[in-house]
Amino acid sequence: MASRNGGKKRSAPAEKAESTATPSVPELAGSNTMRLKSGDGAVVTLSMEAAKMSKILRQMIEDLTVNGTRPVDWENLDPIPLTNVSGNILRKIIIWMDWHMKNDPPATEKEEDDLSPFTEEISEWDEEFVKVDQGTLFELILATNYLNLKPLRTVCCKTVANTLKKKSVEQIREMYNIKNDFTPEEEEELRRENQLLGYE
Repeated sequence: MASRNGGKKRSAPAEKAESTATPSVPELAGSNTMRLKSGDGAVVTLSMEAAKMSKILRQMIEDLTVNGTRPVDWENLDPIPLTNVSGNILRKIIIWMDWHMKNDPPATEKEEDDLSPFTEEISEWDEEFVKVDQGTLFELILATNYLNLKPLRTVCCKTVANTLKKKSVEQIREMYNIKNDFTPEEEEELRRENQLLGYE
């Protein structure tokens, strides 16, 4: 699924500034909604339209739909289990999906190997959304990968990349508890090579 911000930085509409500062899961019910159950038992509801942003959920909806009709009672259907996603992360993802479903223009499907979303700037709303601790950010990456929610996964990965660009090698090692197995001589040789290649 394509990135929906069109490559331009865009903040939330002024009238929604207060609500997006402390967003919450929308309270929904009815035949145009579906319920999801996290691995730790939390049950949340989201609209069908928002759910289709996830390729996994969209496929589930299509599998349960025949000739454009709904042969199941969605409102009373047992929640769809998402065992690899925690309740807190699932709620946060639904907030993201709901906001973008309401505020983004329609997007066209792009090829899986299309790298253009990675060259687009992160919108101001998304920048605020992913201002979380490293643990939560990596949980979001795992969950969006599980749900095949490519736009949010891209935002999270770009956020990690942008953070790493501002860190030194030593700071990155400390952040991720990476053991330095280079000798001082090997490190000095690598620095010289990087300088010759223009990396430093």
